[in-house]
Amino acid sequence: MRPNSACVELRATEEPAYNAPFAIPPKPSTISELLVLRTHTCGELRLDHVGQEVTLCGWVDTYRDHGGGAFIDLRDRYGITQVIADVTDGEALVKSLQQLRSEDVVLITGKVAERLEGQNNPKLATGEIELRCSHVELLNKSTPPPFTPGQRDLPGEDLRLKHRYLDLRRTEMQETMLLRSKIIKAMRDYFEEHDFIDVETPILGRSTPEGARDYLVPSRVHHSTFYALPQSPQLYKQILMMAGYDRYVQVARCFRDEDLRADRQPEFTQLDMEMSFVDADDVIGMIDGLVSRLAKDLLGIDVPLPLPRMTYDEAMRRFGHDAPDLRFGMEIVDCTDLAAQAEFRVFKSVAEAGNFVRAINAKGAAPKYSRKMIDELTTYVQQDFGAKGLAWFRVEEDGSLWSPIAKNFSPELLAQFKERLEGEPGDLLLFSADAWDVTCKALYGLRKRLGAELELYDPKAMNFSWVVEFPMFEFDADEDRWVAMHHPFTAPREQDVELLTSDPGKARAIAYDLVINGSEAGGGTIRIHDNALQQKVFDLLGMDAEVAQERFGFLLEALQFGAPPHGGIALGIDRFVMLFGQLESIRDCIAFPKTQKATDMMTEAPGSVDNKQLGELNIRVVPLSEQ
Repeated sequence: MRPNSACVELRATEEPAYNAPFAIPPKPSTISELLVLRTHTCGELRLDHVGQEVTLCGWVDTYRDHGGGAFIDLRDRYGITQVIADVTDGEALVKSLQQLRSEDVVLITGKVAERLEGQNNPKLATGEIELRCSHVELLNKSTPPPFTPGQRDLPGEDLRLKHRYLDLRRTEMQETMLLRSKIIKAMRDYFEEHDFIDVETPILGRSTPEGARDYLVPSRVHHSTFYALPQSPQLYKQILMMAGYDRYVQVARCFRDEDLRADRQPEFTQLDMEMSFVDADDVIGMIDGLVSRLAKDLLGIDVPLPLPRMTYDEAMRRFGHDAPDLRFGMEIVDCTDLAAQAEFRVFKSVAEAGNFVRAINAKGAAPKYSRKMIDELTTYVQQDFGAKGLAWFRVEEDGSLWSPIAKNFSPELLAQFKERLEGEPGDLLLFSADAWDVTCKALYGLRKRLGAELELYDPKAMNFSWVVEFPMFEFDADEDRWVAMHHPFTAPREQDVELLTSDPGKARAIAYDLVINGSEAGGGTIRIHDNALQQKVFDLLGMDAEVAQERFGFLLEALQFGAPPHGGIALGIDRFVMLFGQLESIRDCIAFPKTQKATDMMTEAPGSVDNKQLGELNIRVVPLSEQ
């Protein structure tokens, strides 16, 4: 009889006689004896187990027929164990193994044996042993799969997403899901140690037009009204601060109906945190400690604290982006004053128009980039970032600058450009002449691309930093109004409160973003806790008192009943897993992700619903032809 016989009896397929007495199985000595068929996992057996009879359950990873014997590699999420049977074990047993195919689910009992000399597999943790099979039970026969989890050349992502249950069996995917679980547990443990209370907030809430589009849920009970899925628990966590829960944390599901990218999903998970009676340094310091803990425990990296900080203005000036990758240099240098002295019409006209001429120095890149490759870089900044073009100079062996446009510059001016950019022989100097935002985007894109192409950093390296003091507002020219850069509840710096009246564009927020390897991994702010100041910000955003009361009346009212100073942050858990796992796409760290068109290829969501359901919700679908 194989192990866990009590469990087997409970799972028997025979129909019991209705008049048979109820049989009470023997009480198991451990819960595992009742709940599992196996005695060990496929990654557990070692030389210490040699001679023991064990039972394994799992999927057939590979199968091999060697004359009179048969081998299979049995896989579960813990590892792989080689199983063997030969003529000495009986022809029937050998035949049972020979009939197994990839992804069959089997139970195998046998005795652990040491592998013969020279047959060890150092790539496997179980590579010094094998299981001499004595019993095989097919638990579920698999039809031929469209791909196997162990194959080297993976099919396209669409096929893997369609059959996600197969893709999730891959070792790499299982390791990622384990990393995700460890990150979430470490986060929860850390905040519990610091006296945070885990509070769940509603999934069905009120739609707030500010920010990204909401996912709306029609109400069956309340005619013509809708819930909205939360873009974040922002308002609820502020209410919790006003309710006296001074340290809140939650692993929260969030939803945004927006265009997708490789690192963005319509539904995502964030670590949401809020604290009362704090300033920005307190919140940042709390997250510094978390980052240090995660890096040490999960990556074995010691991260010096405090994490470095730079202002938003500095980040845009030096790197052209508010989430700069600090693993390498190639900083942006402003050359507008020099460009104004040039006879080169493009540079001179841009400078005279009050725009900017800025550049980066791709160290040692000149010999590696042909004219054709530089033309490709020009096309890249034009098509992807709206730049008008790309000027460039090559630093020659004698230290001079060469370019098709070099004749438009005096030798003295060329020398000044070279000195400003710290040019050395072999360097490639790349210039963008345009409006500030275009030069930022173009040179940021070039810097990111060249950093990877020139291998200027270790792709496995981790860099953590903060960007602080973001603008309070951005001006939306299409709507001819100010919009909040973060959200409408962000507090301005104390010294900038007066700017809300005189010059809102210059006001800076008490806002902070955590940046990991050039990606925003989290963002937070200190919140407004004064009713009058909150209404003033609403006014700037085009929400008069009546509109603000209709949308946020509960918040404005709560602010009048003793709201403490408070602030917090949201960390993107999906982003953390992607960065810590060195993954290229955020879809690779989510068990069941959506595509860039926001569809689930496995379940084929979103899907249509029948007219009865629509009728209950008083909804009629209007054909596109009628819109």
